[in-house]
Amino acid sequence: MSLFAIEAWILPSPLAIFQEMAAEWPRLMGHAAATVRLTLLGFAAGTAAGLGLAALLHLIPGARAGLYPLLVLTQNVPVIVLGDLLVIWFGFGVLPKLILLILVCFFPVSVSMLSGLQQADPKLIHYMRMIGADKRQLFWKLELPGALSHLFSGLKIAASYCVIGAIYAEALGSNEGLGFYIRLSSNGWETSRVFAGILIIVLFSLLLFGVIALIERYSIRWKVRKEGGV
Repeated sequence: MSLFAIEAWILPSPLAIFQEMAAEWPRLMGHAAATVRLTLLGFAAGTAAGLGLAALLHLIPGARAGLYPLLVLTQNVPVIVLGDLLVIWFGFGVLPKLILLILVCFFPVSVSMLSGLQQADPKLIHYMRMIGADKRQLFWKLELPGALSHLFSGLKIAASYCVIGAIYAEALGSNEGLGFYIRLSSNGWETSRVFAGILIIVLFSLLLFGVIALIERYSIRWKVRKEGGV
């Protein structure tokens, strides 16, 4: 029996989705594991690239003015176009997927980090220079610690983008992962399986976001205490 005369293949009931998820659980977990591996690898590589680029733009005189517009320009190319080009250039292996995730992740990390590095208190900078601190010491002891809250904001955005990018990359060309599973189920009109895959993706995305928020809480305790009024 269907509610409002909506066929199950168009919009399955929650019960049908959970039943399908239970029946497909081992297969779902196998594809989910592949998605988790790809996401975490791309997130780590994209974060490292974003941090490195932000540090270079901040420390090298004139680099920000010259390269920042190019950094923004890279985000105006649609991900769909980039995915197709990467497959043409590098095939259907892990490399094009990893490159796509790096391109998706590094921008929010680098922009947030760069913004945080420029928020250092001018009075503290002046004081540290008075006591003999060089540019490297200013970076490690003042600017970088002060930019952590901005960094975690960028990491949270990048984490969400990375999960979405991984699903798209797997749907584009792969034989494993939730993106592949959803595309295969969609082509077979298995709508319950599509929703089951989506549910796993949402749960993984929320878990990744929560882990980053937890790390932020314990890494920037002074910020938490200040906001909590302690």
